[in-house]
Amino acid sequence: MPVPHYGHLPTQSTTTPLLTSLSSPLHHHHTAEEERAVSERGKRERKAGMGSLSSLAAAAVLLSLLAVGHCAADFNATDADFAGNGVDFNTSDAAVYWGPWTKARATWYGQPNGAGPDDNGGACGFKHTNQYPFMSMTSCGNQPLFKDGKGCGSCYKIRCTKDSSCSGRSETVIITDMNYYPVAPFHFDLSGTAFGRLAKPGLNDKLRHSGIIDIEFTRVPCEFPGLKIGFHVEEFSNPVYFAVLVEYEDGDGDVVQVDLMESKTAHGPPTGRWTPMRESWGSIWRLDTNHRLQAPFSIRIRNESGKTLVAKNVIPANWRPNTFYRSFVQYS
Repeated sequence: MPVPHYGHLPTQSTTTPLLTSLSSPLHHHHTAEEERAVSERGKRERKAGMGSLSSLAAAAVLLSLLAVGHCAADFNATDADFAGNGVDFNTSDAAVYWGPWTKARATWYGQPNGAGPDDNGGACGFKHTNQYPFMSMTSCGNQPLFKDGKGCGSCYKIRCTKDSSCSGRSETVIITDMNYYPVAPFHFDLSGTAFGRLAKPGLNDKLRHSGIIDIEFTRVPCEFPGLKIGFHVEEFSNPVYFAVLVEYEDGDGDVVQVDLMESKTAHGPPTGRWTPMRESWGSIWRLDTNHRLQAPFSIRIRNESGKTLVAKNVIPANWRPNTFYRSFVQYS
């Protein structure tokens, strides 16, 4: 389990910094083993005839059990910098690009020069976040940023100026994980790499030793040069259970709805019908059926701004689990 660095907070609810870091089970990430556990639970329930709703509920229960004690300590609503500022904790100022700079706080976790989670993943389901296009510039977001997974993949400019080690330059980070215990209404729990990038040259480690810092943020369009939208078919997908991770969307960077169209019915004629998929967790969407799905599949996605794209026959007839398929479509 990754070791968090929350301004060296004690595990009690407080915003008083200590001088030494603590090893704490506050931060949990969905490892490959846990992803498999969720998928395996759903598979067993389908065999038992419990249906997609019970599978989804069981997965949610399992993930909630895994989520005991996550990113940072509880927010103290009496904090002078944030209390009484009218922030609705269930919404986000981050719905408009290049809006006004908004106050937030930042912490970091994982290795000083890492991508955050030890497995380079996170609660969004993205993989290899230490590689292009993420390049370890990743962050957990609390609920107004994570949005129950529908904020996964969204991009933000952040900057810090109050700490003497801050450079004042803005850096772009991508939401790849969930922050369950925020220290402010908007809390970015950054990778060690992203946190260090906010520092003046040569002061990366000094800034990291500051732990909790005040920052400002604004939402920006995501840009993934050279990439089309990708679909990773998740492990344990089969003819009656299909789960897919959606990633690399320019613009909003997020997905709020995914639909699947089979190429034909079980008896042969084309379906011409979109079937809504359910959000499993993070940016992973699933479809449980009572019949064998007929590939190839077309996938339709909708982002937060309401724009839709169709990746026609992006999943081939001979698709395999744990395989990445790149589309020919992109929002830009």
